[in-house]
Amino acid sequence: MTSFESIIISIVEGITEFIPISSTGHMIITEKLLHLADDDFLKVFTVAIQLGAILAVVVLYWKKFFDFSRWQFYVKLAVAVLPALIIGFLFSKKIDLLLDSSLIVAISMLAGGIVLLFIDKAFKNPVIRDEKQVTYLNGFIIGIWQCIAMIPGVSRSAASIIGGMQQRLTRSAAAEFSFFLAVPTMLAATGYKLYKYTKENGAFSSEQIKLLSIGNVVAFVVALLAIKFFISFLKKYGFRIWGVYRIIVGIALLILIYTGWIKS
Repeated sequence: MTSFESIIISIVEGITEFIPISSTGHMIITEKLLHLADDDFLKVFTVAIQLGAILAVVVLYWKKFFDFSRWQFYVKLAVAVLPALIIGFLFSKKIDLLLDSSLIVAISMLAGGIVLLFIDKAFKNPVIRDEKQVTYLNGFIIGIWQCIAMIPGVSRSAASIIGGMQQRLTRSAAAEFSFFLAVPTMLAATGYKLYKYTKENGAFSSEQIKLLSIGNVVAFVVALLAIKFFISFLKKYGFRIWGVYRIIVGIALLILIYTGWIKS
């Protein structure tokens, strides 16, 4: 992987992490189009740069993250991240195998797109408009929904936002809680991936450290802009347009797989 390729992948990550179109799915597609070697470093790179994007949430919502008097906020996030920690640990090898499949990404993009076409009408009359109103049970159930995104192409943000709306959060409240939940989720995922990589392959080379640094910085900057855009867009237009986009991308990806441009 070159520095230029790491920047391209990181831009894709920063744009797509908080939009319900699947950052992992888009990075897999990007990697295939760039014809990158599917090695252990590429797998850890695509997870590690998500941390850069997630840290953008901490910067934008720093008052909530560093208000230690509101201890309930941290407990809610801890409860909500539990399902991902348990399922991710138990099925990490099977999840890694799924990441190799462009076909699964294409199917997930299509299926998720169809769901998003109707999601705004599915959950009406929300009653929870702020994180303070979210209960521990609400958080845990949202965390279970988030686990669906372990299937590449589903979208972590889409799964957790839909989970929030199912728990009667408003669209904007569900999106914000999804952002908050991303922080401990990706911290855990990145830490685990880095630990596994160094245990099996030894320390990172200076070139790999450079690529990881570039990737995280680029993803962080791009994500700062993407978060602000998504919240305002979501309030005005809802999810339908993202559903249409996912369906188009899913169909295009199936065509590329069928014609041999991308391996399944």
